[in-house]
Amino acid sequence: MTAAVAERDVSGIFAANRATGHIAVHAVARDGRTRRARVREHGSLRVRFPNCMDALEAVVVNTGGGMTGGDRFSIELTVGEGARLIAGTAAAEKIYRSSGPNAEMDVTLDVRAGGHLSWLPQDTILFDRARLARRIDVDLADSASLVMAEAVIFGRAAMGEAMEYGFFSDRWRLRRAGRLIFAENVRLDGAVSEHLARRAVTAGGIAIATVLIAPGDDTVIAALRALEGTDEVGVSAWNGIAVARLVARDGAALRRDLVAVLAALGQSVPRLWLQ
Repeated sequence: MTAAVAERDVSGIFAANRATGHIAVHAVARDGRTRRARVREHGSLRVRFPNCMDALEAVVVNTGGGMTGGDRFSIELTVGEGARLIAGTAAAEKIYRSSGPNAEMDVTLDVRAGGHLSWLPQDTILFDRARLARRIDVDLADSASLVMAEAVIFGRAAMGEAMEYGFFSDRWRLRRAGRLIFAENVRLDGAVSEHLARRAVTAGGIAIATVLIAPGDDTVIAALRALEGTDEVGVSAWNGIAVARLVARDGAALRRDLVAVLAALGQSVPRLWLQ
């Protein structure tokens, strides 16, 4: 067997043992309630619907228990006209050590006229030497609304674990009626703990979150600036949206602050957050 053939065989074995998962949910408004119109599941991802009142609740489950290098997951949520969907994850998403390739996560959110989506997944926890590339694309109709919160924790301080090295890439794009109104790229590569220690990054905080509210204005800013007892929360508004940034010393403090921010916005958190 030649070296080239052996390398190809090893690559094939590696690829065959990587996890893939995809879910797609289309929610529609019928008779004053939001219901499932279409649901697709593939691979390691599943979605369950524990509650259907005025708003439909969707809970994404990773049956593999986490992600590592080479795993590829994608989530697509479509909220039809006048529908209301609250979606999140059953547990924190753990990103484990990689031998080289990135774990990849793609999230696509589409909210149509008069629809509302609350995208509230639990924390993403990055272990030492983890590698994650994530893309979030959001399309909102003119009259659609959105609250989304994404939290990332670099290591598990409660377990004495730190993320010393690794890779994290996070690309967000938000469009309103086809027009780009928010774009952001975050990239941490190499000595992650050293980057986080810098004052201009997190000044040593290992837990961060971004909350995006659309539409958002000075009323949102006033509500969040009135919060007390949080570690560090900053908020600004432009282009008809508001964005809050949170930094905390650990995951528990971040969860407390994030719940407080969402409560100030009148947004209840999924029940699984509180269990």
